[in-house]
Amino acid sequence: MDDEVARVLDRIGPRLRRLRRDAGLTLDALAERTGLSASTLSRVEHGLRRPTLDLLLPLARAHRVSLDQLIAAPATGDPRVHLTPLRRRRDSVVIPLTEHPGRVQVFKEVVGPGKAPRLVTHEGYEWLYVLSGRLRLLLGTDDRDLGPGEAVEFDTREPHWFGSADDGPVEVLHMFGPQARRA
Repeated sequence: MDDEVARVLDRIGPRLRRLRRDAGLTLDALAERTGLSASTLSRVEHGLRRPTLDLLLPLARAHRVSLDQLIAAPATGDPRVHLTPLRRRRDSVVIPLTEHPGRVQVFKEVVGPGKAPRLVTHEGYEWLYVLSGRLRLLLGTDDRDLGPGEAVEFDTREPHWFGSADDGPVEVLHMFGPQARRA
């Protein structure tokens, strides 16, 4: 085992002990949450037992941290997110910023001028934030004009439409939650 791996593994026990104590948990309480024995947890915390993946996964879940955070592994690979823009219509480009189906979705959309209003409804809850340009939002019978830095949120079961409020493009961040969950 190389020195860097040994150092990472040696730091896991004290980190686990700190997480447990910060959460106000006893070894017995954490054992109940994870299905691991209190003695196994104690041995890992004190460096008497090397943590394995089948020990670390339930501990990460119990502490609600990622496995990377739990072990504080050194960064590897390219951290950049490579986004793929999607052309929705001739006047709109959408860039998905998250890829978690069934959870809150985040998008950046650039909407060109001239998009004709057409009210739609669907399940969900939406939050819009104007980055640049002027946004026209039709929400039921309400007609709003929003500028950069302004935000709006609404239940998407309400008839709605948005687009450019003038002759220029508008850039918008969306957060969309399924089943009418508020973003």
